[in-house]
Amino acid sequence: CQSQGPRAESGPTGPQSMSTFSRWEAEYMFTEVHGKPVCLLCGERLSVMKEYNLRRHHETSKKHTDKDKNMDTEQRLQKVEELKRGLKSQQALFTIAKSQSGAAVKASFIVAEEVEKSARPFTEGEFIKNCMLKVCDAVCPDKRQLFSNVSLSRNTVAERIDQLSTNLKEQLVGKGKDFIAYSLAVDESTDTSDIAQLSIFIRGVDSSLSITEELLALRPLHGTTTGQDLYEEVSRCVRCEMGLPWEKLVGLTTDGAPAMCGHRSGLVARMRERMREENVTGELTAYHCIIHQESLCGKALKMEHVMSTITRAVNLIRARGLNHRQFKAFLGELDTEYGELPYHTEVRWLSQGKVLQRCFELREGICLFIVNKGKDTTELRDETFLCEMAFLCDITSHLNVMNLQLQGRGRVISDMYSTVQVFKTKLSLWETHMRKENLSHFPSCQTMKEKLSTAVFPTAQFADKLNILAADFRLDVESAPPNLQMELIKLQCNDTLKEKYDRVGAAEFARFIPDKMAELRIPAAQTLSMFGSTSHLHSILRISSAQSLTPNIDELVQKMRHHQVSGSSSDK
Repeated sequence: CQSQGPRAESGPTGPQSMSTFSRWEAEYMFTEVHGKPVCLLCGERLSVMKEYNLRRHHETSKKHTDKDKNMDTEQRLQKVEELKRGLKSQQALFTIAKSQSGAAVKASFIVAEEVEKSARPFTEGEFIKNCMLKVCDAVCPDKRQLFSNVSLSRNTVAERIDQLSTNLKEQLVGKGKDFIAYSLAVDESTDTSDIAQLSIFIRGVDSSLSITEELLALRPLHGTTTGQDLYEEVSRCVRCEMGLPWEKLVGLTTDGAPAMCGHRSGLVARMRERMREENVTGELTAYHCIIHQESLCGKALKMEHVMSTITRAVNLIRARGLNHRQFKAFLGELDTEYGELPYHTEVRWLSQGKVLQRCFELREGICLFIVNKGKDTTELRDETFLCEMAFLCDITSHLNVMNLQLQGRGRVISDMYSTVQVFKTKLSLWETHMRKENLSHFPSCQTMKEKLSTAVFPTAQFADKLNILAADFRLDVESAPPNLQMELIKLQCNDTLKEKYDRVGAAEFARFIPDKMAELRIPAAQTLSMFGSTSHLHSILRISSAQSLTPNIDELVQKMRHHQVSGSSSDK
């Protein structure tokens, strides 16, 4: 009996309570919305579904008119139905508006991501919106307001890019908790404002042997760039931001600068010292970027004089717009296959091969054009120089083929190492062929040999250069990968697994290691984790370099919607 009072004051919970609530609707002009009583007369929402609260509000609210209070039962029921229909209509409009608002926010995220990935300025958002509105006016003018709601101002695009970057960083930190092995790639360079920028990339492998490779951080170094400075930034990123343990760090790839590789005070030395302090038993494998090292090995040929002569000729043609236009017209008159001459930049060493190849093919036209300009072409016509140019053109072409094989997403260090080993074997074969005057793998050299008048093509000289290149093509990574690869080689004794390895490749094969070989998963993860190559600026670089992660735009829209709802509630 004592519990009857509270139950009578409670909100409707069963069939009998539904009839009670219908009576409340008629008497107090209330309806239920999401479990809360809402007054149909003034729209006020009460916190508790109790009859006393409803009656008190109905009788005391100053927003209610006397006309509403003096209606008879039939009028009140009609009024209730009318007000409920009106409330449902308002709710539907609010839902549509809320959906449209969410779609507009999502659209702004999508456009901002595309603006960033295409390396366009933030102001491009406004241009894109103007284009969308013009298209909308022509195709679906009734939808113009929806497109107008998409905010793409410069500030909005900048804000969206920062939010996308933050989302990627949060995903990376979350994935980092599951890493069983990870490696770092560190590079330091100077931007156009002469500020040193330290870029740090991470490659981690989780228990399922899935690889995550992303930008960890971009840090400006306004002061010195010593090994200690680099170490402090790397350490801060690894421990403070990612929360990764030192014992799971497997490899460190650098660009080979003294501040990176100094035996006593370089980044590598300090990282190893820190790991010893943390009592880490494993050895940190440190090596230069394989692609970077391949470029350095190419310079062992000591044929810079050939490239410098060609560069001067190219600059004469390309540095001035008039010369460039005249040269293109000149090639058109000669009816050559190629109508353009590319630039060479020292930073992009792949361009060297393209410039050499094109210059060799256009060598006669280049000489004629330079003569018409009143310049000396004696060196460009010298047979010894042309032979060296042909050899450099061919060997650079071979180097570039290997370089492209080393690049790309999902490259595993064991595959890259094998690519380098194969190239070294080819060098030995080419040296043997060159000494026998077999130029089947050197088409430019073959062309020059056929065009020589009396001089003998210097095959012995070029064979010596191939020998030097092969001897110099010893990468620092050579000492580490074989030990790690041994575990994977054991797996190939199984014919079924060997077929799987050949079919899916090293990166995916590790995920098929059977449970009975569980002891091999850690060495496999360590191999997979090793690198082979390396303001809004940070956000831009994070988004543009994202490989394993994709911004979760729906989550960002949901967070913004929740923030807006919370903010509006607090305002009330």
